[in-house]
Amino acid sequence: MNFVETVAADGQTLALIVRGAINTPGVSFFTPGDYSQQLAYMQHPAGRVIAAHVHRPVVREVHKTLEVLFVRKGRLRADFYDDARRYVESRVLAGGDVILLVAGGHGFAALEPVEMFEVKQGPFAGTEDKALITAAPPDQIRVRGSVA
Repeated sequence: MNFVETVAADGQTLALIVRGAINTPGVSFFTPGDYSQQLAYMQHPAGRVIAAHVHRPVVREVHKTLEVLFVRKGRLRADFYDDARRYVESRVLAGGDVILLVAGGHGFAALEPVEMFEVKQGPFAGTEDKALITAAPPDQIRVRGSVA
């Protein structure tokens, strides 16, 4: 079973979804080296030691905010848009799923009560940080891999 799904439009990755059922030993990175956010799944046996360390100061230039959502409970529909703000498709996320929002736009609808964490670069830049997409998803939502 493939636990990682890519949402794309016109050859551009919009999001990476890692399903909660993933069960792969070791360390699996899902993102290429040029993303400003890295996403990996790690599974280690009892007794595995990760050496104590600090991260050295490194100047990084970030041009786009990437978000990671960790869905703890519930079901969440994620709607994806391309860079031209056109609706592409939707996917349903469930408890245990993780999504990295890479490019384009996105919106969400809670299909059940949802608990989730969001991680992104900060600090929030207010009105300069995001532009709303005024077009609602079409009446016929295109959900891949699940039923909304």
